[in-house]
Amino acid sequence: MKLAHLKRLRVVVSLLFFLPITFLFIDLQNYYVSSISEYVLYFQFLPSLVKFLNLLTFVSIGFIIILLLTFLFGRVYCSSVCPLGTLQDLIIKISNRKKSKKSFEFSNPKNYWRYSFLIITTVFLISGSLFAVNLLDPFSSYGKIITNIFRPLFMFLNNLISSLLEQFDNYSILPIELKGMALPAVTFAVLIFGIVLWLSFKHGRLYCNSVCPVGTLLGLISKYSLFKISVDENNCISCGECELVCKANCIDSENKHVDFSRCINCFNCFDSCPTNGLVYKREMLNVKSQKRKKNQSKVDSNRRNFIRQTAVYTFGLSILAKAQEKIEVYVKNKTPINRLNPISPPGSKSIEHFTDSCTACHLCVSVCPTQVLQPSFLEYGFLGMMQPRMDNKTSFCNYDCIICTEVCPSGAILPLGLEEKKLVQIGKAKFVKENCVVETQKTNCGACAEHCPTKAVHMVPYNKIKIPEVDEEICIGCGACEFACPTIPYKAIYVEGNTIHQAAKKPQQKELENEVDLKEEFPF
Repeated sequence: MKLAHLKRLRVVVSLLFFLPITFLFIDLQNYYVSSISEYVLYFQFLPSLVKFLNLLTFVSIGFIIILLLTFLFGRVYCSSVCPLGTLQDLIIKISNRKKSKKSFEFSNPKNYWRYSFLIITTVFLISGSLFAVNLLDPFSSYGKIITNIFRPLFMFLNNLISSLLEQFDNYSILPIELKGMALPAVTFAVLIFGIVLWLSFKHGRLYCNSVCPVGTLLGLISKYSLFKISVDENNCISCGECELVCKANCIDSENKHVDFSRCINCFNCFDSCPTNGLVYKREMLNVKSQKRKKNQSKVDSNRRNFIRQTAVYTFGLSILAKAQEKIEVYVKNKTPINRLNPISPPGSKSIEHFTDSCTACHLCVSVCPTQVLQPSFLEYGFLGMMQPRMDNKTSFCNYDCIICTEVCPSGAILPLGLEEKKLVQIGKAKFVKENCVVETQKTNCGACAEHCPTKAVHMVPYNKIKIPEVDEEICIGCGACEFACPTIPYKAIYVEGNTIHQAAKKPQQKELENEVDLKEEFPF
């Protein structure tokens, strides 16, 4: 009871991370994205680790701080910092209200599952692939759930309120069009949310202790934490109250033992214990714990075979990825279009850097005001599924926007100044004359040239009318021309992505043909 305040402290800290992170994903107007993203995303473990490995900068040492806190106090990341963990706590809270009593009880650890997922993630990381991270990172999973399930619902609610207010001539809330939803990303988000929902309702934080590789890694470290929750045998009366509220199912009240490697530091046990039978203090290894460690260190031949098979499977996927690095996107028209390379966002430097650094959290997808960033399928290859790409059929990159470069937590998209971004060439526009209405219908159009912010696409004389022409030196690959092209159903102009981003030349400002004398009076 004397440590019951730790639970209240944990709840406060959890909300300080959970609410701002959630708001980042559902902030439909991008009011506070750039101002809060740096602070609440700094301690997300795997994005911080990936950023550090790719950039080797101490600016991204949030994961090191988490490791130190884990070594000191246990899995505080899982209890307070991870948004997916807090989401599970909310689900557990709701499920407990539907039950007549809380029904948690001690269960044996699912070591086969949790260590398997950790090994798979580690092997992929060592081989240079983030495929397993994209699927299993808790922050990225939470991002996919919010972006692909809850954000569209918020948009629908926003538009419903907007339409109702319009009836009273109130236009304070603007409607927002949902321009695209990637079926593979939505399917995965529904799947992972279903698993989290079911496990939380039935088994508490079992997802954290059986699937999440971050939880397993921090659990290994927490075995050696300086401060641990343990049973005070002098005060414990074996009432079992602590076991009933333990969401991690790690308290064995009968044997008066706490499996601290699975403890997620929710501190519910302190709040429920009637006799101060639990303590949170520095512990030294005793003979019993050493024997327990020896028993747990025995590895059977089946586990060794599983590890060996996992390694073979991983390298097989790597070979498959190389075979699928380039996906041809054919447009069914007179002249098929072979888009050899996807378009990675400005600030990502190159496709290789982006795919090696992106954890597919979909935060950039959420904050993109034009919704041009969409989850990929096979555009980056099999191992790059769900990493965002520029989808110019859905929309275009706003010439005056750098929001995605301000929020990326893993360093896949690096910060860019606005003037710098305007000269980053992420791709080049390619014109297919045979598909253009100027050629097929002998009529003027010019939609692509009209929407080009740098005038890289401009109109030139052609058979007494005008036809588009592309100046690739000043084209930045924003996709405005492709999005604006009205040809149905196929485009006459498209953007071919640059594998390595280049520097576009600054467009020249045309001088006015007739200078205006500002001293003269206004002519009309």
